Amino acid sequence: MVTLPRLLIAVAIAVFGATAHSAEQPWVTRSNANAKILLDVLAKYSPETASQLGVDGYDEAITDFTRDLYDAQNADYTSAITEYQARLASETDPKVKQDLEILISAAKDNLATAVITRKYFIPYADVTGLVFGVVHLTIDPRIPVARQQALVTRLAKYSGTAKGFAPVTVLAEARTLERIKAAPNLLGPFKGEVEQAINDTPTLIAGMKTLLAGSKLKGWQKSFAALEHELNDYTAWLKTEILPRSRADHLLPAEVYADNLHQYGVDISPEELIAKALTSFAEIRNQLNITAGQIARERGLPDADYHAVIRKLKEQQIPADNVMPLYKERLGLIEAAIRSNHIVTLPERAAAIRLATQSENAQQPAPHMSPPRLIGNTGEYGEFVLTTGMPPDASRKTLAFDDFSHQGATWTLTAHEARPGHELQFAKMLEAGVSTARAVFAFNSVNVEGWALYAEAEMQQYEPLDGQLFALQARAQRAARAFLDPLVNLGRISPEEVKSFLMDEVGLSEGMATQEMQRYVFRGPGQATSYFYGYQRLMETRQAAQLALRGDFNRQAFNDFVLAQGLVPPGVLRKAVMNDFVPGRQKHAATSEAAAAATPAP
Repeated sequence: MVTLPRLLIAVAIAVFGATAHSAEQPWVTRSNANAKILLDVLAKYSPETASQLGVDGYDEAITDFTRDLYDAQNADYTSAITEYQARLASETDPKVKQDLEILISAAKDNLATAVITRKYFIPYADVTGLVFGVVHLTIDPRIPVARQQALVTRLAKYSGTAKGFAPVTVLAEARTLERIKAAPNLLGPFKGEVEQAINDTPTLIAGMKTLLAGSKLKGWQKSFAALEHELNDYTAWLKTEILPRSRADHLLPAEVYADNLHQYGVDISPEELIAKALTSFAEIRNQLNITAGQIARERGLPDADYHAVIRKLKEQQIPADNVMPLYKERLGLIEAAIRSNHIVTLPERAAAIRLATQSENAQQPAPHMSPPRLIGNTGEYGEFVLTTGMPPDASRKTLAFDDFSHQGATWTLTAHEARPGHELQFAKMLEAGVSTARAVFAFNSVNVEGWALYAEAEMQQYEPLDGQLFALQARAQRAARAFLDPLVNLGRISPEEVKSFLMDEVGLSEGMATQEMQRYVFRGPGQATSYFYGYQRLMETRQAAQLALRGDFNRQAFNDFVLAQGLVPPGVLRKAVMNDFVPGRQKHAATSEAAAAATPAP
C-alpha cells in the first residue's frame, strides 16, 4: 500500500509538478496554474500538508485550532469551484479541460465529505498521531536539513511555548467540547479507535524523541518537553472525556460508508462489490489448492491443502538480520525478469527498501511505500518500508507478523511495494512531469492500488512455486477485503468474525489479521476494497486493448503508457488507452508493415 490517506481530508498526499527530472510541457504549466487555487485552499487549512508536499512558505505554519473553520473552508472550496467552472467554459485545450474537470470534482468531493462528517460526528483529533506524522515526515533524510529546521518553530507552536500560541492539545479539546455543546446528539469516535490512539501514545512519543535526538536540529528540547507533557495530558483527557462518549458499535451511517467508498474510488454498490469479490475469492481458492498441491508433491509434504502448505512454509522464518538482504536480492531478480521479458521500462537507479521503526509500526502497521517529496524534489525517491508487527493493544499485548519474513512472501510483496509496483509508479510520474491535477486531485486508492496488484500479477509467472502460492494468497486477501469490509460495515459480520476468517481461510498471522480488521473497522473503512476493484478495472482496460490490437498488442508499451498517465480514475484511463494508445499502436503496426513491404528481399 501507499501511505496516502483520503484526499484533502487532513494529511499528506503526493503532489507532482515541475521537477528537476523533467521539462514541463506547456499544457502542464497551464494546468498547474489552475491547480494552484486548490493547493492554496489546502495550504490555508492544512499548512503541514502543504509543506510536506514541498510547497514553499508553509514550513513553520500549523493548523488553526483556535476557531471552528467549517464555514470558512466550505466557502473557499465553493469559490474555487465557481472559478474553475468559469475557466472550463472558455478553455480549448482538451487536456487542460480534463484537468479542470478533475479539480472541480475533487473540490466537490471534499465539500461533500465535510458536510457528511459535520452532520454525524463530533470533531475528534488524534493529536499525538498528527504531531508524530509531522515530525516523522520532516526528519527524513530525503528532506534538506535547512527545511527540517523549521520543525523547531512548529514544535514551539504546538506546545504553546511560542509567543501568541496556546497548546494545540488545549485548542483541540476546546473545539471538540464546543461542538458537543452545540450538537450533543452527534456520534463519538469508535471506542477501539480511541483505545488504540491511547495505547499508541507512549510509542509515538518515544519515536519522536528518537527522531529528534538523532537529527541535526538545534533548540528543540524545551519545546518538546512541554509538548510531551501536553500530549500526555491530552491522552488522559481522551480517557476521561472522549472514551465515555465513544461508540461501542463500529457501524457507520450508510451515507458515511457510501461516501468513503466514493472517495477511495469505488463507484459500484457494496452489494455488487460483495458479489464480485465472493466469486473471485472462490476462483483464487481453487488456484491456491492447485499450486499448493504442486508444492506438496515437490517437497514431500503430507497435506496438500493450501491452508496446511501455507502454514508449513511460514514456519521457515528468515533470521532478522537476513530479511533486508533477502528482499534486496529478490528485487534484483524481479528487475532482471522485468528487463528480460520486456514488462515495463525500469530506471537505472536502485530502489530503496528498509525496515520500519516501532513508531512507524504503530502509525501504519502494514508494509507500505513512503512517497518522496515531489514539489521542489532534487532527486529523492520513494521507500518500501517493511513493517514487523502491531503496536500493543488495550491489554498491552504485542502481535508480531510472520507473513513477510519467509521465502515465499518476499516475491509478491517486493513486486507490490517496490518494482514494478508503487515505487516505480511514483518514480515514473516524477520523471514524466505529470500535472498536479492528475497526480494529486485525481488520486484515490483505486487508481494507486489497482496498479500495484496488477504489478503482482505481471510478475507471478516468473516466480518459483512458493512465490506463486503467496502471490495467490495476497490476491485472495484482496478479494476477501472486498467482501469483508462492506459486510462488517453493513453489520452482517462482526469484527471478530472478520479476524477469524482472515486467519483461518486466508492464512494471515494474528497480528496481520488484527491490523486488517482494524483497517476495515476504524483506520479506513472502505479503503481496503480499492485494491480488488482497482485491479479488476485495470485488467478490464488491458483486455479491451488486447482485443482491439490482438497481435499488435505490446505489453511493455501498454504498461509504460499506463504509468505515464498519472493517478487518473479508471474511466479516464480507459478513455486514454482506447483513444490514444490503441490508435497509436495500430498506426505503429501499419508503418512497420509498410516499411517491411518496401524493403527489398535479400
